[in-house]
Amino acid sequence: MTNDDKEALKEVLLGARNFILIVALLFFVVFSLNGAANWLDAQPKPSNERFKVVDKYDNRCDVIRYSPDNTATYKYFIDCKQ
Repeated sequence: MTNDDKEALKEVLLGARNFILIVALLFFVVFSLNGAANWLDAQPKPSNERFKVVDKYDNRCDVIRYSPDNTATYKYFIDCKQ
């Protein structure tokens, strides 16, 4: 095996190593982002249901329950669509 053959083999092996490292890094980034997205999806979400229709009044109006922020009470009002 000549020196030129040894140098060519060394370049091929270095290129293959670099390619494998880049692919491994890409897989690591993809799996990390997927794990982060799954973790964020599993976190509890705040309730966005501050207004809820709980009854009907006179078959034309909605009785709506409203829960203000940072309170343990409900407020009710009637919403009539005309």
